[in-house]
Amino acid sequence: MFSTNLQKNKFSLKKYGWDYLFIGPDVLVFGVFILIPLFMSIVLAFKDFEILDGIFGSPYIGLDNFQNIFSDVTFWIALKNTVVYTIVLVPIQILMALFLASIVYPLGRKTQTFFRAAYYLPGVASGVVISMVWKWIFDPSFGLFNVLLDNFGLGPYPWLTSADMSMFSIILSGLLTPPGMAIILYLASMGKIPDALYESAEIDGAGKFKQWWKITVPLLKPTTLYLVVIRTIGSFQVFTNVYIMTNGGPGYSSTVLGHQIFEKAFTYFEFGEASAQALILFAIIGALAIIQFKSLKSDVEY
Repeated sequence: MFSTNLQKNKFSLKKYGWDYLFIGPDVLVFGVFILIPLFMSIVLAFKDFEILDGIFGSPYIGLDNFQNIFSDVTFWIALKNTVVYTIVLVPIQILMALFLASIVYPLGRKTQTFFRAAYYLPGVASGVVISMVWKWIFDPSFGLFNVLLDNFGLGPYPWLTSADMSMFSIILSGLLTPPGMAIILYLASMGKIPDALYESAEIDGAGKFKQWWKITVPLLKPTTLYLVVIRTIGSFQVFTNVYIMTNGGPGYSSTVLGHQIFEKAFTYFEFGEASAQALILFAIIGALAIIQFKSLKSDVEY
């Protein structure tokens, strides 16, 4: 038995040795920067972390970190802001991507390529840079929005400095950012739908809108599911634009879960509570993903 397994391992190593060699660096990086920090975070969530004692030497305090989080008013404010951000941003961005992709798809190949690049390129830019641009646009003194509104006798508005408007402004900046990746995915999926389906529908007297509603939208359901899950995960992890534009303020009016985790860890050095809150965020995202998969799953894939 042992010799048989040894021969199988030798054969596997001989056949796939180069494959293992090439994926080795990725596996190493994944282990060092993902798996190990994840394990450390789980341990920290149940510890009262002391720098001098280290992670494993710090005292074990059970669920105290979780109790502190749930009794913290700012956690519920951050959770509410994150949920509102997700509920508003994700559906609108996906509908916007579907609408724009549906308009671009019938165009010629060269025109499609232009629009693909135009919508996708902003997503390549650094999130920090984009957030700094939005911070300038929302500037109460010389920002683009207030300058334009001033021409109509409106404003100036304290977009980022008002507790009533700060979260709205962050959501607005997200809504006005083109969902480039979603558009590209929808266009790719539309290209895989057989033309025969549209031809049959046209013979039956279905107009363009009815073809889109009855054929295109249902057959894009797997792509929509993927985008809903990915976008929800991204929106619950929102951090960069909040940190750059408002830093969670004024007060806690625009703080979100990702920003609060950062603040607890690197401003107040409460690494235990930060890790516990990260686990709570992970549980929320996991539960939402399961619900989304069950409600949007489809047997057809394009």
